[in-house]
Amino acid sequence: MTAKNERIVSGMRPTGPLHLGHHFGVLANWVELQERHECFFFVADWHALTTEYADPKRIKGFVPGLVLDWIAAGLDPEKCVIFQQSQVKEHAELHLLLSMLTPLGWLERCPTFKEVAQELSGQKDLATYGFLGYPVLMCSDIILYKATAVPVGQDQLPHLELTREIARRFNFLHCPEDKPFFPEPKALLTEEAKLPGLDGRKMSKSYGNAIALGEPLEEIAPKIKTMLTDKNRLRRSDPGDPDVCNLFPYHKLMTGPEVCAEIREGCTEASLGCVDCKKLLMESLTRFLEPVHERRRKLEGDPERLWAILADGNARARAVAAKNIEAIRQTLNFEF
Repeated sequence: MTAKNERIVSGMRPTGPLHLGHHFGVLANWVELQERHECFFFVADWHALTTEYADPKRIKGFVPGLVLDWIAAGLDPEKCVIFQQSQVKEHAELHLLLSMLTPLGWLERCPTFKEVAQELSGQKDLATYGFLGYPVLMCSDIILYKATAVPVGQDQLPHLELTREIARRFNFLHCPEDKPFFPEPKALLTEEAKLPGLDGRKMSKSYGNAIALGEPLEEIAPKIKTMLTDKNRLRRSDPGDPDVCNLFPYHKLMTGPEVCAEIREGCTEASLGCVDCKKLLMESLTRFLEPVHERRRKLEGDPERLWAILADGNARARAVAAKNIEAIRQTLNFEF
């Protein structure tokens, strides 16, 4: 892998097919990052256990599908390392070691711990160490590779700061002041590109309001026809407001700026109807998804290729992880 600006680590849990929200919220940024940085992208199957620990059978089945979605979206295994977290055992060892020095209060104050616990209250029993301590595993995922940067949104900054605090504590306890072992990874803030679901709520598989990256165009078309638009525009002749219409965020991401300007003008002046706007959106979706689907078809025709990509990525990640965990053992005087 050629020398690049930063070493970046990021991952996703394998919980099912990815949708357009995942693409514009995460994957599009990853595709750009792989061109400029040394990137490690991992399937976070151990993280999936934090909520699926009682019935983990489905997790393995979601792994190849997640990698398929990544590569269809534009990730290139020649430009980045794509690997499976559970196949690099050093993640678990570092998690154990870091858990010994992480104060309990740091974990209890983690915003996500409270938010997810409240969101899934009554659905899953999350009173487990694994759920409370998942930020320690997340920290291990990142600093095991001595990552120097992590792509995050504004709402994820507290999580990354906890990683930085744990790395800082390790360095303070075990390293000379002028020779810290772990870098404190900085945030690579990503632009907000949130895409609403078809009904205006957050796009989610559980809401049934998502467009999957691998969904056939003929199945997407009827969904677009039923999308909510400006609820105050009751007749074709009524002027609309694109900023409250559910279609316009899609246009801003997939339709060119010139056409977007025309759509805004046509909507506000009532010269463009919602039906016409939906037809334009379907055209934009088709242009966007056709190359994604083409890359998907090539990989689906060679399923062994996905596992080969993971095997190669696992070996490349393991080589870096093994070297660093050996140095960590020496730092802690656990090398015999």
